[in-house]
Amino acid sequence: MLSRCYIEITNTCNLNCDFCPKHRREKRQMTVSEFQHITDQLQGKASFLYFHVMGEPLLHPNLCDFITIANGKGFKTVLTTNGTLLHRSMSIHEAHPHKVQVSLHSHEGNARGELETYVSRVMDFSTKAASQGTCVVLRLWNKGGKESENEDVMQYIEDFIPRPWHCRPDGFRLCENLYLEFDRKFQWPETTARAKTPHSARHEYFCKALRSQIGILADGSLVPCCLDHDGDIILGNLLHQTLEEILSSSRAQAITEGFRHHAATEPLCQGCESALAGNSFRGKKRKG
Repeated sequence: MLSRCYIEITNTCNLNCDFCPKHRREKRQMTVSEFQHITDQLQGKASFLYFHVMGEPLLHPNLCDFITIANGKGFKTVLTTNGTLLHRSMSIHEAHPHKVQVSLHSHEGNARGELETYVSRVMDFSTKAASQGTCVVLRLWNKGGKESENEDVMQYIEDFIPRPWHCRPDGFRLCENLYLEFDRKFQWPETTARAKTPHSARHEYFCKALRSQIGILADGSLVPCCLDHDGDIILGNLLHQTLEEILSSSRAQAITEGFRHHAATEPLCQGCESALAGNSFRGKKRKG
């Protein structure tokens, strides 16, 4: 059984973050019927459904419907958002997503809008959602990047939830169901043809792609993981094929068999630092 499936309900975004890669695919939103069909295919075969590969999920007009549909099929639903539209989407908490991840570092990645207003709107949503049982993670994933706003962000958060906060290895628990998390700036993978400094073929690789996770793009295309933002490794399409047919294809089998032997068969995987042996993939990604 897959641990997580990343589903891209839209591949468009309202921001242009400097840390987020751009894709060259046609802009598209998944329809309700397509979402129904794809989640029917995945029901009982994946635990967590993450609403993201590329794009800002809050731009989709049917997001609340999608969460309700997925919850009804037994998925644990997770949103990853830049948080700029949460004040327009307060009803999301009524759909009861399992988890909402807000990338606060997207603000400094755009220098867009007034920081205090942005954080206040995020906190209005986050405190309400957390009080209703949704896990909310506020993320400052910019270590090694700008980090210029972090102290101000924490001060504005403290206006809502005064210290002391409970320390954790990766940040703080602010209150029940609400966390602040720090991590390094993420290096997105590139195909070795595009990468400036591709990893040496002598490196060993390992990844759980296709064994514990998959990604589904807005047109139904299945890719091995959430880091394939440009659809470099399209293995099939869940709107026209079954999951079993796609995962049993020769290309998919070559990928999983390669990782069993610490080899990466795809150029994108060869340019991915998360696939290097010893850097086990944690399912984390940067959202603008």
